[in-house]
Parts: sequence; structure tokens; C-alpha cells
Amino acid sequence: MSLSQAQSIRLIAFDVDGIMTDGGLYLTDSGEEFKRFNSLDGHGLKMLKASGVELAFITGRTSRCVELRALHLGISHLYQGAHDKLASMQKILAQLKLPLDVVAFMGDDVMDLPVMLRVGLAISVPNAPQVVRDRAHYITKREGGHGAVREACELLMSAQGTLDAQLAPYLT
Repeated sequence: MSLSQAQSIRLIAFDVDGIMTDGGLYLTDSGEEFKRFNSLDGHGLKMLKASGVELAFITGRTSRCVELRALHLGISHLYQGAHDKLASMQKILAQLKLPLDVVAFMGDDVMDLPVMLRVGLAISVPNAPQVVRDRAHYITKREGGHGAVREACELLMSAQGTLDAQLAPYLT
């Protein structure tokens, strides 16, 4: 990955299962689905948004808890049940009037590849299938649901020179 790729990013979109979560699907006996999100990832997303980068979730599954997570984080670009993630991404880009080269996408499986192959910065996790890792510009050290999103957020803020400003309130 080149530094200029990360410097120019104005939007980052995330898959949910396997990126925002550990990829496990937790179902109760009554069929209710729940997910475990990482609070460090959440604060990383808030700092990245405060630094001026737009955020989006694009996921193939539909879940009320993902809707609530997006709401709590102030993420207005939420596409659930997105079986064509590229089409969802194109809708977001049309709304924001952004080209693909200033977009990052973080995904972990083959259904994420149509977007990953077209954006300016494709990010994945170490436990993604090899075919996905081979096509990513950057592989996080941390796994999905365990700080990978925070790592990606800090990578972007560091490259864009905004990380210190986002950390400053906590260091005084």
C-alpha cells in the first residue's frame, strides 16, 4: 500500500460480518440474531468521522443490531441485504459525488471483491480467504471484531495527519 492511497481517502465503507464482528452468527433458540461489536473499533470510527472521512456499512445480511450500531455511531450510509455491494457503493458515491479512487472498502470474503477491486484502497483481515487477501492493498494485523476496524481507522488518520488531533483531547 502506498501512503498516497490512504492520504486521499474521503469515504470508507465496511462489510459487517467478519470485519465489524468476528464473523460468527449468533442465533437464539427463537431465531433472533445478535452480534458482538468491538468498542475500540467504535471509537476509532467516531474519531475517523470527526477527522472528515465519511463512513458506510454495506452488508449482505439484514439485522436490527447492525442498524442500531450504525445509529449509535452516527453512520447514515447503511445498506443491508446488499447482495450487489458494488451497486450499493455506487449509490453512496452518487449521493456524495465522489469517485471510486478516493474510497476505501474493508471486506473479508469473495462477495466483497467487486467493490475491493475498484476502490482506491482495499483493506482486509488476516483470516480472510487467500483470494481476498491477494487482492487487498492492506491486510490488518488484527482480525475482524478484534480491533481490525480501529487499526484501519488509525492507518487512515495517520496517513492524513489527523490522528494526533483526534487523540489530543485524551492526552491533556
